[in-house]
Amino acid sequence: MVRAGGRRAGTRKHRPFWVELPLLIGIALVLALLIKTFLVQAFSIPSDSMQNTLQKGDRVLVDKLTPWFGSEPERGEVIVFHDPDGWLDDVAVDPPNTVQKVLGFVGLMPSAEQRDLIKRVIGVGGDTVECAGDGPVKVNGKALDEPYVFPGNTPCSNDPKGTFKVTVPQGRLWVMGDHRQASSDSRYHTDDRNNGMVPVDEVVGRAVVIAWPVGRWSDLPVPDTFSTVAGAALLPGPGPAAVATAVPLLLLLRRRAPN
Repeated sequence: MVRAGGRRAGTRKHRPFWVELPLLIGIALVLALLIKTFLVQAFSIPSDSMQNTLQKGDRVLVDKLTPWFGSEPERGEVIVFHDPDGWLDDVAVDPPNTVQKVLGFVGLMPSAEQRDLIKRVIGVGGDTVECAGDGPVKVNGKALDEPYVFPGNTPCSNDPKGTFKVTVPQGRLWVMGDHRQASSDSRYHTDDRNNGMVPVDEVVGRAVVIAWPVGRWSDLPVPDTFSTVAGAALLPGPGPAAVATAVPLLLLLRRRAPN
């Protein structure tokens, strides 16, 4: 229906952009918080313990959705997990400023207050993991071919903590860094309450993509060596939800890259 004068009935006057801007920002922050909580979260790599797979300063995207459906970490996956029992007590953390706190809370940047670690899963519940001399690492008696180990490192070490044979309890994980001679991992925390194991409940999720810097973008697949371990299941790649969420985030990061 058109009234005299040519104006449509019910036409509403548009609000100025500056009035709508706070609402748009609020919606964006809520969406970012939901994505961080249930789907995917960015984490910054703070050390060299996962070289050369991950470099200090890399940003990885972590799939947090899959664990909601009961999936547990598999051998070979790179995972982020909460500090199980004081592993980071001697690591200094710079206090975050207000902007870092806000952006970290909504997941737009890694939180400086989080006490999380990133390592590779070597053994899962029921596995026997052992090291002697320079290696190789053995899982259930099967020697691992580990091409991801930092060049110049040996898979095992001759120090007292580097020689071991452990059986991983159900609901626990044995983790090691790829930079074997520069990683304070399960080997060096066998005297804690978990005997160096990481409880599955402490796992945040699987790191699936290196998203930043742009030149280092790549996925983080499970190495083939773990498919030869007795009892190993077929290990899938990143879930569709993780990939679908990672792509737009990567595009956003690309747009923000400096010229």
